[in-house]
Amino acid sequence: MKVAIIMGSISDMPVMQDAIDILKEFGIETEVDIVSAHRTPEKLFDFSTKAHERGISVIIAGAGGAAHLPGMVASMSPLPVIGVPVKSSNSIDGWDSVLSILQMPSGVPVATVALNGAKNAGILAAQIIGSADATILNRIITYKQSLKEAVIKASEGLKK
Repeated sequence: MKVAIIMGSISDMPVMQDAIDILKEFGIETEVDIVSAHRTPEKLFDFSTKAHERGISVIIAGAGGAAHLPGMVASMSPLPVIGVPVKSSNSIDGWDSVLSILQMPSGVPVATVALNGAKNAGILAAQIIGSADATILNRIITYKQSLKEAVIKASEGLKK
């Protein structure tokens, strides 16, 4: 199983790298590309309509500003799409990106994570895959246990 991670611009890469890194930690293969909804609409169409034919299981799409990429992909793909709003240089404090991805019309869902929340997008993609893959599910269980242990350790450190 493979996750496609796409972004509207190379400037989104520092944010989207978090999704790549966490998916690598879970042992999930990624395909990374730049697909601009506004500057490469033909590529967007081709990517969206054929991703499932290439073995992609989940699509993570990051975009800033008007952030049409996740919704446009979701409108054409049968795969689950996770949108990552990116606070970009032309953004209105990121709110334009958040609302552009979050406020999808009925019938075209996009799971939306926090502003610059690519790591959570990667974790959510792994959980979707883990619902049908026991190996990935066990890696997620281990990961969540490590989060719990880190909090307990920090709490104990405060008591010393």
